[in-house]
Amino acid sequence: MVSDASKKKAAQKKAVAAAKRGGKAPAATSSKSAKNVQYENSVDKLSSEVGIFQISDRTCAGVLCSHPLARDIRIESLSVTFHGHDLIVDSILELNYGRRYGLLGLNGCGKSTLLAAIGCRELPIPEHMDIYHLTREIEASDMSSLEAVISCDEERLKLEKEAEALAGGLQEDGGGDRLDRIYERLEALDASTAEKRAAEILYGLGFNKQMQAKKTRDFSGGWRMRIALARALFINPTILLLDEPTNHLDLEACVWLEETLKKMDRILVVVSHSQDFLNGVCTNIIHMQNKKLKYYTGNFDQYVQTRAELEENQMKQYKWEQEQIASMKEYIARFGHGSAKLARQAQSKEKTLAKMERGGLTEKVVRDKVLVFRFANVGKLTPPVLQFVDVSFGYTPDNLIYKNLDFGVDLDSRIALVGPNGAGKSTLLKLMTGDLVPTDGMVRRHNHLRIAQFHQHLAEKLDLTLSALQFMIKEYPGNEEEKMRAAIGKFGLSGKAQVMPLLNLSDGQRSRVIFAWLAFRKPHLLLLDEPTNHLDIETIDSLAEALNEWDGGLVLVSHDFRLINQVAEEIWVCQNQTVTRWNGDIMEFKEHLKRKAGLSD
Repeated sequence: MVSDASKKKAAQKKAVAAAKRGGKAPAATSSKSAKNVQYENSVDKLSSEVGIFQISDRTCAGVLCSHPLARDIRIESLSVTFHGHDLIVDSILELNYGRRYGLLGLNGCGKSTLLAAIGCRELPIPEHMDIYHLTREIEASDMSSLEAVISCDEERLKLEKEAEALAGGLQEDGGGDRLDRIYERLEALDASTAEKRAAEILYGLGFNKQMQAKKTRDFSGGWRMRIALARALFINPTILLLDEPTNHLDLEACVWLEETLKKMDRILVVVSHSQDFLNGVCTNIIHMQNKKLKYYTGNFDQYVQTRAELEENQMKQYKWEQEQIASMKEYIARFGHGSAKLARQAQSKEKTLAKMERGGLTEKVVRDKVLVFRFANVGKLTPPVLQFVDVSFGYTPDNLIYKNLDFGVDLDSRIALVGPNGAGKSTLLKLMTGDLVPTDGMVRRHNHLRIAQFHQHLAEKLDLTLSALQFMIKEYPGNEEEKMRAAIGKFGLSGKAQVMPLLNLSDGQRSRVIFAWLAFRKPHLLLLDEPTNHLDIETIDSLAEALNEWDGGLVLVSHDFRLINQVAEEIWVCQNQTVTRWNGDIMEFKEHLKRKAGLSD
């Protein structure tokens, strides 16, 4: 027996065929998709938090995406202003369907603001191109994590309604194509497979069956951010905007996300500080520099190579032009008022010079400002500096996280802790500092050992009404202002940035203030728990270089494979109540995770 739904779909397809034989396409729909409405409701909150950004009237010039079936975007003469500061001036935004863009730029250049402008539809993007901009964790509720993902299926209902309207009155060119595309999308959104697809996405992001049934209000903010990411992947919109999507993920989830996004065939724009992640995901790079958007084909490594070659050629051309200009100006100055023959030659050179200037001279290459971090060397302490002796720990006696740990950490140790979220990496760091006390066994620390720990939540404890300088003087009273300025300056904050309220600094700049605060203690041992969140790639490289030059001990927890590869000499795996050393480097461990998840080629 043929169902009513099948009859309805067959009738609709006949209408499409009739329209292709001689009918007209429908008028482009002006209603917003359910998910766009859902997004824009959340954007009101975002706008109040990040401030007001303005888009120049010239933005609308040259929009080549007005056709109802268009899937590419090209916006010419784009200008974006944020809090009165120009972030982009008279540039081009071009996003092509099927490409995955990595958006790069120094902290504070406006990457997140540009994503917000696209997500809020402040730019002239056609209504039929649905957008999902991941900005915050999902709201806490009694809904399970699985229900929270599949509940965003409003798009299916909207498309079914639009298909019915189109099939009932195909009157404009392109209507049949639009209806065909709607049917393709409905097939991809098949409700019968929705729960299975949602469960697979959640599992890839670290949710087992028990966690998928757990209420969202019982999860931390980091895990609710994962649910929001799962929701974005489940929706699979035409334009997906992700700002640091790996910040709340462990290495296993990062590997899964990288492999998932590299298969995405729509438009992806991602901001990430992880070069390894950008290499795996991106087909193109957009570099925000000097208030312009510059485009490169290929992943991050290809971008670095191409940019270096282009800048080298640009510098050669600039030097040649400057030499020509200097030579002509010297000739004009010497012979411009000489004999008739020499004066004519000088006038000819003047005309040549004016023509060069009208045609536009090559600009001098402006290098990105490279920050130099510095940690003060601390000398030697006699081993053992930090020793675990038969240590066991659990937050409850019947649920041990670690059992019978025996190991030591010294000033020449460079250790990266890896393992899934919940395995106890952060717990192990707290046992090292003494914030937690073992259930059994003993942690022995050298009498003169100074430990400093960086973790993601330190920034939340900052008094944002204070400036960086006021904060340091308050934390270390009795020190001269100049000494505090120098301490902050070691981590890339100088001038006005030192005296303006922390509220007005970027997340990356606040992270640098925390590093300055920790470094002033002159620790022997640094414990870094996700130190790269909110830092740009250049700053991460500076941090890695500073750590490699420093003579203290390091224990690192990070989802950034490249940082681990730069600074770690040992990989310790935290899992199944124990800590074991991995025989290999971090990139070999990444391949191991791929094989384990069935993602390896």
